[in-house]
Amino acid sequence: MNALQQNKNIKVLISEQEIQNKVQEIADELNQRYKNNDELTLVCVLSGSVMFFTDLAKKINIPTKFEFIKVSSYENSMTTGIIKEVLFNLPNLEEKDVVIVEDIVDTGITAKYLIDRITNDFHPKSLCFVSLFDKKITRKIDVHPDIYGFDIDNKFIVGYGLDYDGYYRNLPYIGYIE
Repeated sequence: MNALQQNKNIKVLISEQEIQNKVQEIADELNQRYKNNDELTLVCVLSGSVMFFTDLAKKINIPTKFEFIKVSSYENSMTTGIIKEVLFNLPNLEEKDVVIVEDIVDTGITAKYLIDRITNDFHPKSLCFVSLFDKKITRKIDVHPDIYGFDIDNKFIVGYGLDYDGYYRNLPYIGYIE
C-alpha cells in the first residue's frame, strides 16, 4: 500500500481546532511563566515540531529568538534508541531562558538527551521542555515535559508535523492509521 492509499485509512484523533486551542493554552502558560522576562529563546526540534513551533511562537508575546536543532533516533516507525545529532549548532545560551519545543515525548530517550545536552553544554539560566504530545505508555526513561498538550495512548500518530517515513507531516490534524 503506498502513502496515498494509506492516507485514506487515517482516522482523525485530534482535530485542527482542538490542536489550535491547546497551542493557545500552552502559549498562555509560557506568557505567564516568563511575563517579567526581557527575552526568551525557543529551540525547535526539527522536523516533527516545526508546525507546533511556528503556531506557538506566533502566540508568544515576549521578545523571542528562534534556534533550530535536529536529532534523529527513528527508522520508519521504530526508535533505534540511539540519538544522532543531525544539526546542533546553538549559540551561547548562558543566562538565557530557553524553551525546548518538541512534538512528542514517547520513550523519553530523546527528551532526556536534549535536556542533559543543553543544560550541561550550554548552561541556560532556565530550561523549560514543552511537548505537544506526551505518550507515557511507551516511556523507558523517567522524564516528563514541563508543559504538554495532550496525552496519547499507544497509537502511532501522524499529522501536524509528525510523520510516517516522511509522509503526513502536512495534515492539519492528528490522525492514526488503523
